[in-house]
Amino acid sequence: MAEEQKKIYLLGISGSPRIGSTDYIVREALNYAKTKFQDIAIEIDYFTAHKKKLNFCIHCDYCVREKKGCIHKDDMNELYPKLIKANAYIIGSPVYQGTISGQLKVIIDRTRALVAADPDVFKNKLGIAIAVGGDRVGGQESTIHTILDFYVLNGIIPVSGGFFGANLGGTIWSKDKGAIGAQEDEEGIKTVHRSVNKLIKLATKILL
Repeated sequence: MAEEQKKIYLLGISGSPRIGSTDYIVREALNYAKTKFQDIAIEIDYFTAHKKKLNFCIHCDYCVREKKGCIHKDDMNELYPKLIKANAYIIGSPVYQGTISGQLKVIIDRTRALVAADPDVFKNKLGIAIAVGGDRVGGQESTIHTILDFYVLNGIIPVSGGFFGANLGGTIWSKDKGAIGAQEDEEGIKTVHRSVNKLIKLATKILL
């Protein structure tokens, strides 16, 4: 039996309840990775919080006791296998009150079920963060910090866009114009592309 080809399994997650700027920019990041690095084996997947039923974690410890996933049977069951398969992540969120959306917070909290079943489920994977704000400086960095904290706490290697333009990750100014606003933010898109570049280049060294 031939050895399975090593790949970067890149999962994009939009934590927005709407199809708008965050959805657009996470998809843009995935498409950029696929087209920019055509010589690298990259398989992309996507999950959006839009119209998904996502119940709050109630800290019932079912996942810890039973190690059979979460007690809630909702749309996280669509995301769980994607999270397990992926070895690189692009997580994006709109800025709500200076931090991530409630939907993304639920997603992050509910990953506890995966870790309870396998403490190493996220170990040595990689991830970048993207934040979309209605203002140019409207909480994007604190939103990104929350996503990066999730990575650090779970053994995922956080990757940034680097100095001089994309210090912590992708920061988008939508001007509250939805996908059109995100598309028009050329400087913001550069921060996303720089972050994706660093993610894929580091992933090829670690994963392939």
